Amino acid sequence: MISFNKQRWVGLVLFVLGSVLIVWLHAKCFGVVPKLAYLSGWVLFAVMLALTFYNPRKKISFLPLLSSEAWLQFHIYAGLLTGVLFLVHINYKLPTGWFDDILASLYILVMISGFFGLFVSRAVPKRLTTRGGEVLFERIPGIRRQLQDRVETLALQSVDQVKSSTIADFYVRELKYFFDGKRNLIAHWFEVRAPLNLLLNNIADLNRYLNDSERATMDEIATLVRQKDGLDYHYSLQLVIKLWLFVHIPLTYSLLLWTLAHIVLVFAFSGGAR
Repeated sequence: MISFNKQRWVGLVLFVLGSVLIVWLHAKCFGVVPKLAYLSGWVLFAVMLALTFYNPRKKISFLPLLSSEAWLQFHIYAGLLTGVLFLVHINYKLPTGWFDDILASLYILVMISGFFGLFVSRAVPKRLTTRGGEVLFERIPGIRRQLQDRVETLALQSVDQVKSSTIADFYVRELKYFFDGKRNLIAHWFEVRAPLNLLLNNIADLNRYLNDSERATMDEIATLVRQKDGLDYHYSLQLVIKLWLFVHIPLTYSLLLWTLAHIVLVFAFSGGAR
């Protein structure tokens, strides 16, 4: 099996060679080969159609259809190659007319969302490893609820043990909102730790007025606060990937449908339709 780095270098070399070949053939054949735009258009459409098979391939990983890494490399470099084909197809000129403007805009949006997806798919896993490895996105709400139940149990037990509501009151005042749901999503994306530090500082300030038993309880609560913050961190970063898919995939299929309409119109008007 070819290693990931080798796959990446092979894909990059093939992309460069393919791009040079496409540009050279277009320069050589332009004005010589009749309806050259038809040929480049069909090739562009075929490559875009092939790119759409990456998402179904991820869902049927049990079939022997090359490795997921190989498909990913193909998706990346074939996607880049469509940029060269697109420029050749429009002969390096801006499109004219509202229909072609929309088609070009859809293509550009798909490319931009693709680059963004490539960035987050590389950056997010590396960042998650710094916070204890990846947690399944679907399990996060259940784990969050378990942490909240544990904190509430500790707060109530402190009332019975020391006959004081200090920790329980602190939980209601400072921590209940934090544990009730996902918090600080934007701050987590930008690696801002201020909200967590504020809570931990408030816990440290309270510890000065507690006895040894209460401080032990607050130390455990502080650990749960850190775990909840880490859970929110995972939710924030994984949510970006989920939302990106809800943008990139619909844009891709919209582009294909608009391209099909473009093909129909081209052949209709070439046949004399008004």
